Amino acid sequence: MKLPSSRRELPLGTPSAAPRGDRALTRRAVAVALAVVLGTFVAATVAIAAIDRSTRDAIAPGVRVAGIDVGGLTADAAAARLRARLADYRPRLELVGPHLVERIDVHRRLRWRPDVGAMVDEALVRSRAGGPVGRALRRLTGERLAVDLPLRSVWSHQALRQLVGAVAQRVDVPPRDAQLLLPSMQRVAERRGVRVERERLAARIERALASGSRGAVRVPVRSERPRVTLADLPARWPLLIVVDRSSFTLRLYDHLRLVRSYPVAIGAVGYETPAGLYRIQSKAVNPVWHVPNRPWAGKLAGKVIPPGPDNPIKARWLGFYDGAGIHGTDAVGSIGSRASHGCVRMRIPDVIDLYERVPVGTPIYIGG
Repeated sequence: MKLPSSRRELPLGTPSAAPRGDRALTRRAVAVALAVVLGTFVAATVAIAAIDRSTRDAIAPGVRVAGIDVGGLTADAAAARLRARLADYRPRLELVGPHLVERIDVHRRLRWRPDVGAMVDEALVRSRAGGPVGRALRRLTGERLAVDLPLRSVWSHQALRQLVGAVAQRVDVPPRDAQLLLPSMQRVAERRGVRVERERLAARIERALASGSRGAVRVPVRSERPRVTLADLPARWPLLIVVDRSSFTLRLYDHLRLVRSYPVAIGAVGYETPAGLYRIQSKAVNPVWHVPNRPWAGKLAGKVIPPGPDNPIKARWLGFYDGAGIHGTDAVGSIGSRASHGCVRMRIPDVIDLYERVPVGTPIYIGG
């Protein structure tokens, strides 16, 4: 007869429960591991922070500024080294343009100097790249950054504007319009102008100064066209009267082409026909004569003489300046001489012919 067992059998496939002692050991092991990991992390963080604090004001090894090694130096030491090495540095600024080659003393003319503070600040920023972990790893492994930062500089912008203005004064050539020389009627060709593009020149100089460039700076210019060319001259002078006092001749031009030439008399010595460029201001047929109130007029001064034998102004009148004008005369013998009191005398048929050809506003040049 089989006695009943005191052990209870578990169904097939059911795991047996771990002893209480084993579970406690497992929990302690996990806690210890976590504590070790956390301690290591804290220690590493503290160490990284300590390393980072110790290098906060130091420039990373391998950093160069304007070709000068400042790696491993503090900001103050790096600034001192840069000042010493750049004390005698002179950027070469040469301006080259039309009829201009000039070397500029940037220290004297532009008050240029290296911007040491900006260069050191930039070196520190680059040195702190990668965050605390990256910086600590570089410190522990001895890794170099291999960074070469450019020269930074400052200058007077007012002095730069003055320099650009001085260059423009030397280089600028205003365009010249085609001209008609009177009374010779010689035509002078136009000429294109040259003007410095001041904003572009200032920008080019600033780039050269900022980089410490030693190359030449070309002065940018633009060509300026004249307003009047030789081809334009005839249209600008559709009609023109030219009185040449030296040859006692009046010439009429149509678009600068000679149309007629007339002999004339001009003002006597002391009563010269006024030289200059004028325009026909008034026209009259068989005009009355308003006698000027001048000593030479004698008893007629201030009077009005109607057309007739007592009126020396015959047939036609073309006034051009302050009582002076072109008129006909029956004193034909005076033609070709200095005989009038300032007017231009013409033979009667000639003045009638001229009168019909020119309107009010026609330019008249008197010279010679």
